[in-house]
Amino acid sequence: APAVAVVPPLVLPGADFAQWVYRALVLLVISCPCALMVSIPLGYFGGLGGASRRGILIKGANFLEALTRLHTVVFDKTGTLTRGVFRVTEVVAKNGYHRNEVLKLAAAAESHSNHPIAASIREAYGQEVAAGVVKDYQEIAGQGIKARVEGRLVLAGNDRLLHRENVPHDVCDVEGTVVYVAVDGVLAGYIIIADEVKRDAAETVAGLKRLGVKKIVMLTGDDETPARHVAATLGIETCFAQLLPEEKVVRVEELQASIPEPRRDKLAFVGDGINDAPAITRADVGVAMGGLGADAAIEAADVVIMDDRPAKLVTAVRLARRTRRIILQNIALALGVKGFFVILGTLGVATIWEAVFADVGVALAAVLNATRTLGIPKT
Repeated sequence: APAVAVVPPLVLPGADFAQWVYRALVLLVISCPCALMVSIPLGYFGGLGGASRRGILIKGANFLEALTRLHTVVFDKTGTLTRGVFRVTEVVAKNGYHRNEVLKLAAAAESHSNHPIAASIREAYGQEVAAGVVKDYQEIAGQGIKARVEGRLVLAGNDRLLHRENVPHDVCDVEGTVVYVAVDGVLAGYIIIADEVKRDAAETVAGLKRLGVKKIVMLTGDDETPARHVAATLGIETCFAQLLPEEKVVRVEELQASIPEPRRDKLAFVGDGINDAPAITRADVGVAMGGLGADAAIEAADVVIMDDRPAKLVTAVRLARRTRRIILQNIALALGVKGFFVILGTLGVATIWEAVFADVGVALAAVLNATRTLGIPKT
């Protein structure tokens, strides 16, 4: 504007200084960035509000933007892709033990645990565990329980726990989630537990693939066989099983390092349990199930799905991309109209009142366009 006001009168013969000052004022009015400064934040606020209306809490516009560029999505299994509602389907006794005794020992060992698998074993046992029966209780992360029950050392956990405690066993490949029970270093039997896949889990995986997500991975602390079965059912090609919480973080870091353009493309981790919190924190976008999820996971997450439906992640990505498109439309509209009127004002074609009208008009149009972020197409 100072250049428009000063340079032409000094260079052009017969140029009127007052006329060029007026044109400079027109340039100042039309170049006011209110359309951009109002519509862009309003677009993100609309996107965040539209997501919250659909039960998706996104903790900032930067995470809404990151959802538009997902390259890899990593899922936990239990409680995320499956309901996390376990039930005992079979009890198998070994080495002279009876099925009822195996179930009783497992229920006693699991009496202090709040894990869903432990709850299903106690429910199948159907009786209260007497106080003082369990001593020296020890919960081993990602493996199981070690405790003394009526003076006997009882192990209740996965195959990794048996290897850790050097318990001989010849049963490793069993369909379903398995809790092995060992007493004083001898395998007493095992309990098979079923978990139901969420109805919209397969739809979620298919929806993310349609949106262009290049890689979908499942990480779980469960045994290899049930994990592979769930992954195959849902159409997930890559699955890592028998992982401790810290090993999940390592896998997430490896997957992040394998992304071709890490500055542009992002990785999301979806989980629900307290063991998922470190991986949620490490991911570019951490997503937690907010209905039954652990408080630590919800606190660590950048996106919280309040009704525990994984398909809401597909909705969040679509909403984020729509928000970004609307914001880019506002930027193009504001810069295009203002650029056009800058040229007209500099040439003396546009008056200051036309500049005011164009400036306010563009701002109103951009604001109205930004309100579209509150909605989302059904398909």
